[in-house]
Amino acid sequence: MLFNESNISGITVKNRIIRSATHDGLADENGAPNDKLISKYENLARNEIGCIITGYAAVSPNGVSPYPGMMKIYDDGVIGKYKELTDAVHKYNTPVILQIAHCGRQTSSKAIGMQKVAPSNVLHPFYPDRAKELTDTEINEIINDFVNAAVRAEKSGFDGVQLHGGHGYLLHDFMSPYGNRRKDKWGGSLENRCRVVELIIKGIKEKTSLPVWIKLSAEDNRKGGMNIESSVEICKRLEASGCDAIEVSCGTVEDGMNTMRSRLLPMDAVFRYREPCASFPKFLKNISLPAANLINPLIKQPAPLENFNVENAGLIKKSVSIPVIVVGGIHKADDMEKILDDGKADFISMCRPFICEPDLVKKLMNGQSESKCIMCNYCGLVIEKEPTRCLYGKVK
Repeated sequence: MLFNESNISGITVKNRIIRSATHDGLADENGAPNDKLISKYENLARNEIGCIITGYAAVSPNGVSPYPGMMKIYDDGVIGKYKELTDAVHKYNTPVILQIAHCGRQTSSKAIGMQKVAPSNVLHPFYPDRAKELTDTEINEIINDFVNAAVRAEKSGFDGVQLHGGHGYLLHDFMSPYGNRRKDKWGGSLENRCRVVELIIKGIKEKTSLPVWIKLSAEDNRKGGMNIESSVEICKRLEASGCDAIEVSCGTVEDGMNTMRSRLLPMDAVFRYREPCASFPKFLKNISLPAANLINPLIKQPAPLENFNVENAGLIKKSVSIPVIVVGGIHKADDMEKILDDGKADFISMCRPFICEPDLVKKLMNGQSESKCIMCNYCGLVIEKEPTRCLYGKVK
């Protein structure tokens, strides 16, 4: 089943393996994909991947990530370069989906050059400058920004769009009672908290012919945040609004390594790439890093390490009729087959394994049993300073 041709929301795919959205850090100053990114996606397509979901593309200037090289899709001037990307991927009969996003609280006002915005003024521990609570008018403007981004995606030749509704970004915060403390029509009840996403889906359906997918954190570790029971109800509502597929993930940036799990925190990379540790003077690093490595084994990490969203994906799949994609610690071909055979999901998506091995699908088809990725998570930190790359467990 894993390697059989299939169909997802009207899109033909060569197999059921999807490259999950991955920030590559390879956009130019205008937010258009540069030639290196186009080559990277073309290489994935050449190596038999079923479908590619791009890294997130900002729908508006106040929704840009603090990470360098983020893609942007809020200006018509980038359409030509995006068209080069889709043409390169389509040469191999591989569909490509544009993930569109707004970072909300998970950015800094300094990085974006204006005050950041969010559903509610909730302090973020890693981005502690306060966000401005969105007004009714501003919310409607962001809804239009998402719709207009999808219009540009269609003009660029993408086969669909995926809303980033997970990992603590703006749409996640609207749906989560932790991030959304509003008392108006945009907050409070589950119906109100879903309103923004539902209006975006309906707006995209009215203005384009593209399938609309969503990435969702079914659970996170925030008190009063997302849980599987509410996520199931949210997914039912999104399907009724016209959503065509759901990718099940978990967690937020506030959760630390919940979304991307590893046995140990990648301390060497923390002190090289993550602020404020990256800016420590050398003498302080020489003291702090050995101490951090000493206590690192004592720091409790989320469990399990592998296949950690599969059960939640199965619960969501039972509740909706649209395709369900699952991501999160899936590395072994046997596990992928079992997930599909057991009806826990319809498609498998991966992020880190394709950073490590862009030709992984072809290798699996030729008998390799699992990805060589060791889940060290150094790749999850290098993005804070440089384009994404695999570091094989140590900083180079």
